[in-house]
Amino acid sequence: MSKNNGFLNHLLKIDSFMDSAIYSTGKFFSNFWRGFNYTMSFMRVRGIKRFFIEIISDGLTLAFVGLIGFFMLGQYALIDVSEGWQLYQKYSVTFYDKNNNLIGHRGIRHDSNVPLEELPENMLLAALATEDRNFYSHVGVDPMGIGRALIHNIQKTSGNNHGASTITQQLAKMLFFSSEQTLERKIKEAYMALWLEANLTKNEILNLYFDRTYMGAGNFGLEAAAQYYFGKSVRDVNLAEAAMLAGLFKAPSNYAPHINLGAARGRANVVLTNMVNAGFLSHGDVFDARANPASVVNRRNPENKGEYFIDWAFEEAKKIANNRNYVLHVKTTIDLDLQAAARQVIQDNLRQNGEKYNVDQASLVSMEHDGAVLALIGGKDYRKSQFNRAVNAGRQPGSSFKPLVYLAALNYGYKPNSRVIDSKVQIKKWSPKNYNRRYIGRTTLNNALVRSINSIPVKLALEIGYKNVISTAKDLGIDAKLVANASLPLGTASISVLDLTGAYATIANGGTLAQPYGIYEIRNGTGDVIYKHDRDEFAARVVANPLKVADLKYMLGNVVSYGTGTRANLGFTKTYGKTGTTQSYRDAWFMGFTDHLVTGVWYGNDNYTPTKRLTGGNLPAMTFKTFMTDAYVARYGLKLDSLEYTAQANLITPRNAVITAILEAESRDLAAETAALQAEIPVKLIKSTAKTIKNASRHKNIITVSSLGKKSTHNAGGIVTLNGKKIGKGLRNGFKVSKPLKRPKIKITKKPKKNKVAKKTKVKKRKKVIQKNKISKKKVTKKKVAKRNKIRTKKPKKVTRVSSRKGNSAFINASGQIIILGN
Repeated sequence: MSKNNGFLNHLLKIDSFMDSAIYSTGKFFSNFWRGFNYTMSFMRVRGIKRFFIEIISDGLTLAFVGLIGFFMLGQYALIDVSEGWQLYQKYSVTFYDKNNNLIGHRGIRHDSNVPLEELPENMLLAALATEDRNFYSHVGVDPMGIGRALIHNIQKTSGNNHGASTITQQLAKMLFFSSEQTLERKIKEAYMALWLEANLTKNEILNLYFDRTYMGAGNFGLEAAAQYYFGKSVRDVNLAEAAMLAGLFKAPSNYAPHINLGAARGRANVVLTNMVNAGFLSHGDVFDARANPASVVNRRNPENKGEYFIDWAFEEAKKIANNRNYVLHVKTTIDLDLQAAARQVIQDNLRQNGEKYNVDQASLVSMEHDGAVLALIGGKDYRKSQFNRAVNAGRQPGSSFKPLVYLAALNYGYKPNSRVIDSKVQIKKWSPKNYNRRYIGRTTLNNALVRSINSIPVKLALEIGYKNVISTAKDLGIDAKLVANASLPLGTASISVLDLTGAYATIANGGTLAQPYGIYEIRNGTGDVIYKHDRDEFAARVVANPLKVADLKYMLGNVVSYGTGTRANLGFTKTYGKTGTTQSYRDAWFMGFTDHLVTGVWYGNDNYTPTKRLTGGNLPAMTFKTFMTDAYVARYGLKLDSLEYTAQANLITPRNAVITAILEAESRDLAAETAALQAEIPVKLIKSTAKTIKNASRHKNIITVSSLGKKSTHNAGGIVTLNGKKIGKGLRNGFKVSKPLKRPKIKITKKPKKNKVAKKTKVKKRKKVIQKNKISKKKVTKKKVAKRNKIRTKKPKKVTRVSSRKGNSAFINASGQIIILGN
């Protein structure tokens, strides 16, 4: 504390000295200017002489004003970093998985710092020749270097600009400032470079620079970079390798050898040329290095250790540490098996389908119900792009945002079987359309979500209010900015994959808030626990009515069972989810969960170019299914050899086939072949089922069904009645057979009466035929009449009852037709 007080007293002395000096200097120049003007008038200086004298005088004045401004801004810069400057941005963080296995580092590697005297001479010369040839002669700022850079940049016809920053200025930028390019920051940077030169030796400055410079691929410092790229200590690098390392100082992302070895070797040649031009080496000295350029060790699949996850966890660790501790050991929530599975499925799908759908990027987040992130993929290849799309990219979620609107409607009083109208809606000049450009009229709230109808959520938001929709989304954990406008219910706000997956985790958690987190525990450099998630975070709170959330989960389960998300149906466990597709097919999502895991998947392009009709029910849903299957195998011991049989027992049931067939008949949105592919139901079974339902319309077999506690009746013809009133035709979403049915008794009815006019016409035609063929009129026996008028209805064949593992049952006759359903 006394040390800081002494430093502040020193600053106050400097401030008072500068104030008095500025006042005295200003007074001096004021008197000098009056004397100068008097002298010019007295000596009668005219013409070109007076012109040059005034130019010189004005130049000195501007230089003086600039000097004053420089020191004033510099004084503020010094105050900004007066406390703890040596610790600023010097985090050294080591990351471990949940089993305490080392997975990576971020920040400064204190255990890998190499003293300057132990560095090879060629490494030192390569850095100085490229970054700052006059390092040992300037005072932190190099006016001659600035002049050379200005002349080169003015005269150049192509290529990159020459920088004028010295190594000391670059170090000041790393220690104290951000990467913004403003005049004020440049002035402060130069001032702090002078301050560093006054407080540190040249070798100390150079040592700090070599230890703290970012060298690409998450590595800071020469030692870490040499170990990563060449598999050796920087003490042992040769001239070619030293040149390649020195080339990384300028732009590590562009010249990182594990990404673009050709560019890295080209940059190394530039460094070798600089060493010759600076007089450090001769052409003969660099000949062998040019002929035998450096090679890098094979670093396959860095994502196996979760580079995107570590980047996110590093930022979270810095927030938790809050500049109190800088050497940290972090135990994370990552599951390396799931991380590897996620990376593999993303890369495989982009490689196999990227060109087909014109899609180049994807991201995936998987977490437990409480928000513990197990896997996080921020792009297809971390080596080529470190931008974390799962965390930092805000994209439109499309229809995957709709469940949040439906939850707000359920809170408002709606129920899954509430009747709503799918019809055109006009809000000023905007009129949303359904995916198939058609409207189905009266339907249920459940069916509207299952079919991803656009008009319904827009109408719901108008009725319940946009503020309620936004409030519900915020309660579920959405941190993104949501604007109350007409298109909000259709998912036009920009939301990250991590954010939306967290909201679905809250739904999966029964309405208890699930904030995504990636850190279990943090220890400081001495091993003391400074943070524990279970101890230091607030207790989980209920943010949504569990009963309403249960209704929403029921609807989301139907989306996967027979709606737009059937390709995501796992079969071996109950699956819930929602697809999302944005305008012009720019984004495709699938958000889903089971009783154990929550996973969000996004596909799209960084430049927002449209894909080739890629929808959320396609590649994202298939990615979800593949990843979740692998996750259950790795995490929960699912046996693949029994997976196919179990999936068939749960998916290919007569009831699912009938429901799919009925949806096919009511709307062409779900084609028979799509249902067959997505739910793995044979096309023949679907067609046979549809035919059975059509034929069964002649029989009035009444069955009792229930939905949310309400009783209704449903005959074989598809007529649904509630309390004796007809409410619709066809099996409505949300209804299920209340109990297994006994073998049905099929009643064969008589032939219905025909229209009298049609009957008379038919009799006349028959008489004409008889007369033409000269057939004598004989008395037609009752037996022949009965034969002619016989109803073409076969007697019901032997009926067999079948059932699935979940208790679903049906009665199938000998021809394979389904007569009646049971559940």
